[in-house]
Amino acid sequence: MPKGDRPIVLYPAYFDVGRSRQEGRRVAKRWAVESPTTQEVASAAKALGLEPQVEDGKAFPSTPWRKDGRVLVRADYYKTSIVQKVAKHIKESR
Repeated sequence: MPKGDRPIVLYPAYFDVGRSRQEGRRVAKRWAVESPTTQEVASAAKALGLEPQVEDGKAFPSTPWRKDGRVLVRADYYKTSIVQKVAKHIKESR
């Protein structure tokens, strides 16, 4: 399992059903939601015990004109498993 000082970055774009995989979505469409917010990602991460830090005004690298923000978490898990768990929590909470 990866360990280190760098946090894992979660952008709302990872969970957006309106984006393709090529445009940055990281979860299956069945777990993606319409226009997720940074606050939803942060609350899902908090519910999973990940101690999220919200950074407003940050942009997803492929869309620098949309400053939707991002969420930083520290965990001893792989990023893909964290993204999937957060996605499931967001989907179930809607």
